[in-house]
This record gives sequence, structure tokens and C-alpha cells, in this order.
Amino acid sequence: MPPAAEPEVAPEPQVTPVLAPGSASEPRPSRPSRGSRPRLRAAAGAALLTGVLFCLAGRLADSYPFGTRTRNIVDLGQQYLPFHAYWRDLLLGRTHGDLFLNWSSGFGTNFLGDFGTYLSSPFDLLVVLFPADRPELALYAVTALKIATAGAAMAALLLTLRRGPWPVAAILGTAYALSGWTFNYGATVPMWLDGLVAFPLLCLVGEWARKGRRPVLGPLVVALAWFANFYTAYMATIGAAVVLIVRLLTTDDTATATATATATTSTSIRPKLVVAGRPRLLALLRAARSVLLGIGLAAPLVIVIFLGTKAADPTPPTAFVAAAWSDVAARFLPATASVATPALFIGTPALALALTLPFNSAVVGRVRAGWITAIVLVTLSLQWEPTHLLWHAGASPNGIPYRQTFVLCGLLLMAAWLSVAGGLPRPRALLGGTGVFGLLALAAAGSVDIDRWTYPAVAGALALGVLAVAAALLARARPVGRLLPVLAVVLLLAAQAGETLVTGKRIEEQQLSEVSWAPRVGPWHTDMARAVAEKDAWPRHRTDPGEVPGGNDVLLVGGEGADYYSSLTSDTYSRTLTGLGFGYYAKGRHPVSLDNPVTDAIFSIGTRMRSTPRGPLALDRLPEATITVTDTPVPPLVTVHPNDVPAPASAGSPASAGSADSAFARQERMLGRVVYEVPADPRRTAAPDGTGTTLAARCPAGSDVWLWAPEYQGTAALAGSPSATSTFAGKLPSVVAPMQRLGTVPADGTVRIDLRPEPKAGPRPKLPANPVGCLDRQRLADAVRDLTATGATAVRATGHTLTADLPAGSTGTAVVAVPRIRGWRCAAGDAPLAPADSRLGLLAVPLDGRATSVTCSFRPPGVKLGGAVGAAALLGLLATALPHRRRRIGRIHPSAGRQEFTARAHPARSTE
Repeated sequence: MPPAAEPEVAPEPQVTPVLAPGSASEPRPSRPSRGSRPRLRAAAGAALLTGVLFCLAGRLADSYPFGTRTRNIVDLGQQYLPFHAYWRDLLLGRTHGDLFLNWSSGFGTNFLGDFGTYLSSPFDLLVVLFPADRPELALYAVTALKIATAGAAMAALLLTLRRGPWPVAAILGTAYALSGWTFNYGATVPMWLDGLVAFPLLCLVGEWARKGRRPVLGPLVVALAWFANFYTAYMATIGAAVVLIVRLLTTDDTATATATATATTSTSIRPKLVVAGRPRLLALLRAARSVLLGIGLAAPLVIVIFLGTKAADPTPPTAFVAAAWSDVAARFLPATASVATPALFIGTPALALALTLPFNSAVVGRVRAGWITAIVLVTLSLQWEPTHLLWHAGASPNGIPYRQTFVLCGLLLMAAWLSVAGGLPRPRALLGGTGVFGLLALAAAGSVDIDRWTYPAVAGALALGVLAVAAALLARARPVGRLLPVLAVVLLLAAQAGETLVTGKRIEEQQLSEVSWAPRVGPWHTDMARAVAEKDAWPRHRTDPGEVPGGNDVLLVGGEGADYYSSLTSDTYSRTLTGLGFGYYAKGRHPVSLDNPVTDAIFSIGTRMRSTPRGPLALDRLPEATITVTDTPVPPLVTVHPNDVPAPASAGSPASAGSADSAFARQERMLGRVVYEVPADPRRTAAPDGTGTTLAARCPAGSDVWLWAPEYQGTAALAGSPSATSTFAGKLPSVVAPMQRLGTVPADGTVRIDLRPEPKAGPRPKLPANPVGCLDRQRLADAVRDLTATGATAVRATGHTLTADLPAGSTGTAVVAVPRIRGWRCAAGDAPLAPADSRLGLLAVPLDGRATSVTCSFRPPGVKLGGAVGAAALLGLLATALPHRRRRIGRIHPSAGRQEFTARAHPARSTE
């Protein structure tokens, strides 16, 4: 009587581990109710181990919250920290805006797009559990939890791919979560960590599709991944597709009742081939259904982000340059850091195990061939521009060009697991894998990425790995007791953990020494937040906190200002402010505040904060500053202007703002009044020492001297006041310097400005045609008084709507001091809302003399389309779910034991 086929333990495939020589019998089968226990243990172990090691690495690097040094490098301090602080306030109802609109940043910006880019992960909701003055701690906790979850998900996936010792799965899951990609990229760009979590989860969705299981949960997991961060979810989806294809080509248990039945009765070769391909095709269709439905469910957010990206300030095109192969090899090793090469470190023991797969005869040939081919092709795809563009959705990114490498790290760890899950590979495989690793380390010797800690860490890990192998071989030779197997696992853990700690420590240290950073949140920020809260008068007028350490200042300390840094910064907003003399960083995507009375009047900034630091900024010291508050009369947010936009007089004439392209002229056109006098063609003479240039001109005595030099890099000082030196840091295309006030015109009307460029910028500074403007404060005061008299008598603002009452009989154009980005609709009186007009980049509403109010409301572009696609996807999901509830798909099991992972035949297991 043939042995009974064993019922499948969901969702694990039925795999017989390779038995150690001398084993008496095969492992006893687990009950289905116990099948998930190893996965739960592995997931819990990986999460705990990952969290502990991540925190220990930070402690060794002396970084916050376990040390004194800041973690706020580059965008972590300038984007993600402020956005999470603002997100907390919004969740608690403490902001002026809502999920559609952010009134605080950029004079009014699309917040739904930013939410989907930076804050849509479910983990980000945890910020409400932390105090308002501890945003760094909240962000660190979110980051650590995401990384730990990624380790847990990978550990669970490994035991789904094949049964094996759960402690080893936990260690490999931790290796995935704490790869070089995580330390070098993910830990400081926390939104990308959702892709790290998504990759193993999407691979599980592929397994469910392959088995014909969970047709509802699969699309929901895809939707969650794409909702949390669509950018890295896109990369994770490609990686999961690669894993699914490999699994379809290397396994025989893909679900289909018809195919199995036909296969057992077919006698011709062609029908067998057709039957063999049909279940794979059905599995691919099921996977495609899950992905399409999931993306459709996430469409209300994904489409908003996509359209926001299209409207964002374009960054200069970036040409992809493949890294040298020696540098690629170096990045497999510990303690290496670079944003220009792929971060591929997963630990020497884990990598060595992955490299044993080609030599491991205990794993069937097609499995080895499938996984090796996939890993090689994915590795090559990192270096080829067409596939580089495919990985990055058609656009080569500015900054880090290898953002997808977490997928390759995951594939390598899957290969390591398949090679070791059935038992320690035989000596020939171990020697082969170690030999390949040695060649890899040798090829990396000349790389600039090699750190002084790299090879010592490798040597230590190899020594512990050899001891672990020795313990495992002794356990195989003498299968008595559990001491030796446990010792082998402990030694493996020590090798992986040691390298991970060294890598995390060194990457943090190198980053702080090589890239820009911001200090920790300290008294400067809390004092500014308190001062802003006391003076905030929105929507009567705006309160600008000025610049504080970091970026996105208003998100961190409150108020309403120009400062705004996002991947979705509108091109309209960036160009409008740059034309007015504002500066920017990040190639136009980070406009900064401009302390200028004319632009304060234009944008109704009635209260301005100014900070004087009490000392230099430091990595390990909290910043402090003295804050001064200045209140200035300004027009309301809504002013009324004649329909004709005044043009400036020609350069050199009385009360001229110079060229129509100058920032002074644009300010006057937007204000509607002439307030500057711009000297025509200031005389330029070289400094006697040849290190600079002097500008000479004449202006009305007592007026304020302003220098507009967006591309200038150096210092500028008004003759007679050398102590008041201003620094300009223009460096196109990345940085544009804002215009700055240099002082007051002396009684004789002579203006002499000494320019001292940076040596690398050249002796002759590049200046616009009309770089000097002299502001008449009395003219400005008269303009403010007139605009206030004819402007709105009352302004009301809700989450994404603004309403203003106007004097009776107002004609011309009502101008709202809000950038005219896509999504605004406005109306005068009781008229229906319609797409808003634009006047010099601001919202404009035509007036006919009858309307006594104007209303503007913002709806993020793509919300309606995304909602329609999401509703259609929900209907598709329901159409999938309802029939599935009415029937249970039967599973047909082969009567012979599966030969997926071992080339040695074995009998089918029995439940008897």
C-alpha cells in the first residue's frame, strides 16, 4: 500500500531537509496548527535582534538618542524631522491646515502630496505618542520599528520558502534589515524603509498567488506597500516579480487541480509541456491581479503624488555613471560607505553562505541555476543604464543612484537560506563559497570605499565563522545533545552581529564627517516655537520665524513663511520666489525665507522673528540663540489691484527699478507701487590687491542699500561699515543666494560696495545687470497704507479654504498672497468655484464691483481621478472576494516526495 500523501501545512511548502549523515529518520511532520510557530519565533527573534543591534550601533557611534552627537544629516534634519513634527501637530488638531493643504510652508502648499511622499506609512502615526519637544526621539523610534519589522518579515519569508532552523532564519532576517543599504541610505531616509519592509511581504504575496491562496489579503498587502511609500514599493514589486519567476521555474507545487490531474494521465510530451506551463501562467495572472488591484486601491494617493511630481520644480538631468566593479565588490564588505556605489553589505557569514549555493550539490540543479541567474542578472542591472532607469521609474535620480540595492541584498539572503536550511553545506561547497568570497575581497582591495576597519572586521567574522562551521561539523559527526548546534548558532550570531555593529558605527561616523548636518533640536527651536505661538495672528497676517538650524523651519517651530523643502516643491512657487530675490537650496526645491520689507508686505508677513546664535553650531551641543520679534504694518492677505500691471520705468530714470527682469522690478509689479531706485550700470573697479571688485553708484540719502546677486559666492560690505559684512553662497544649479540688505546710503548719496569672491569662484563675480537697489521706506509705507485701505476688511481661513470680505464696489483684481499652484479654485461673491487665475504667480480673482467677498479653496490635483480608480479597484476586490467565500479551492498533492531542494530521492512523508 502506497504511503498516504501528507496534507500541506499552509503556507509552508512541504520540503524534506537534507539529513545529516547518520540520522536515523526524517523529522516528524508538524500539525498545521503548529506550522506557523517557527515563523513566529523567527520573526520575533529577528525583530528583537535587529532592534538591539541597531540601537547598539548608534550607541557605539555616540549618536542620539544613546549619545550626544546629532543624527540629522542632510535630508533627515531638513525634511523628515520637520515633516514628522508637523504631522504630529496635524494629527492632534494643532495646525492651521488639513490633509489637503499646509498653510505654514511655502505660503500655502499641497500637503496631500507631501503626506504620500513622507508620512503615509502606518508607522508614522506613532509620533503622537511622543512629546512635542522630542520629534527626534519619535522619528528614531519609527525608524527602528520599521527596520525591525523588515527583519521579521524577511525571517518569516525564508521559512515560507523552505523549512529550516528558525534561529538561522532570524539571523539572516536581521542581516537583511541591517544591511549596508539600511545604514547608508535607509536609516537617514526613513520613508524608503517602507520598501525594505514591503519586499519580503510582496514576495509572500507572490507565494500566495503561486499557491492560489489569499486572493483578498494579497491585494491589500500590495495596497499597503504602495500607500506607505510608492517609490520603494515600486522597486520592491520588481524584486518580488523576480522571486516569483524563479519560484515558478524551480518548484513543482504551483496550485492547479486540473493541471495535476492531467499531468498524471498524459502520455505525450507536448501535452505535458502545455500542462506544466498552465499552472505557472495562472499563478502569474493571479499575481498580476493582486498587484493591479493593490495599486488601484492605493491610487487615491499614488496619482496625487504622481501629478505633484510632474508639477514639481525640475532638477537638472542626471547622467548615470556606473560604479567601478572594484567599488561594487568593496560594498559587499563591512564598514564601507558611499552614496555613489551600491550598498550591498549583508555580513561576511551570510554572504559566504550565499556563495556556497552554486557548489551545494544537496540543492537540486535547477534551483541553484534559477537563483544564481536571478542574482547575477539583478547585479548586472544595477550597472546598465536602461535597467537603472527601469529600477527608478524612468528617471535617473539626483543623489543616490543605487536606491534599489535592498532587493539584491534580499535575494542574496534567500540564496544563503536555501543553501543552509537543509543543513550545513558540505565541505566542498563551503570551500567554494569561501574561495569566491576571497576573490571578491581581493578585487575590492584597491577601492576608495575600503575603510581601515573593513578587513579587520572581515577577519574577525571569518574566524568566528570557521568556529561555527567546526561546531556544526562536530554536531553532524556526533549527533548527541544540543550544545554543539547551539554553539554553532551563537558563533554565527556573534560573527554577524560584530560586523553589523562595526558597519553601523563607521557609516554614521563617515557620514557626519563628509556630508552636511544640522544640530539636534534644542533651546533655539523650543524658544522660537514659544515665541511664534505667542505672536501668531493667522489669518490676519503671517508670522515668519526666519531661519533656524535645519530646514523646513515653520514645520518645526510654527508660523507661516516661505521656507519649504520637499520633492514636490512646485515649479510655479520656486520660480515666483526666485524672481523676487528669494534664495534656494537643493536645486530649487528648498526656497528659504527672505528678510525684506517689500516681500513682507507682498505676502502679509506682519511679524518677523530674527535669531542671533549664542555660539557656533556643533555636532554634540544643543543650539541656543537670542530671539528678537519685530511687528510691522502690512496689507491683509487679500489686496485689490487695478487690472493693468504697472511696468517699471527704464533703467536710470527717477524711481526706476531697473530692468524688467530684475528682482526689484518684479517686487514692484507684485506690490503695485514703485518703491526702489536702481542705479543704472554701477561702475565696477578691481580691488588694488586683485582679490575682489568694488561697485560704485549713487542713491537717495537715507535709503536702504540692497544687493541682488543670486550667483555670487563671497562677501559683500558697504564702504564705511566693514563690520556689517554679508555672505553670499550662490552656486548654480544647487544654490541661489537671496538678496541682502547691506546698510544705509550715507548723506552724500555715494554707494560703494566691496565684493570679495571666494577664491574658487574667480576674481570677477558674476552679477545681474542691475544688482543694486535702494529702497525708499516712506514710499513703501505709503504703499502699505493704500493697499490696506482698499484690501480685505476681514479674512477667514479653514483647513484648505480662504474667504475674504472686501469693501463694497471693489473693482479690478483681488490678489491673494498665496502662490498659484495647481489645485486652487476661486470665485467672487456667490459665483461657483473655478480654476484660479494667476497674477505674477499669485492667486487672482477678477472683480466687477458687485461682489463683496472672494473665496478660494484647494483640492490636490488627482484626488478625483484617484478616487475613481480606487473605487473601481475596490469593486474588483469585492468581485474576487465574494466567490472565494462561497467555495474552497481544493489542493491536489503529489503522492511522491518533492525533489525541490535535494537531489537525493526520499520517500513521501506520511501522517501515519
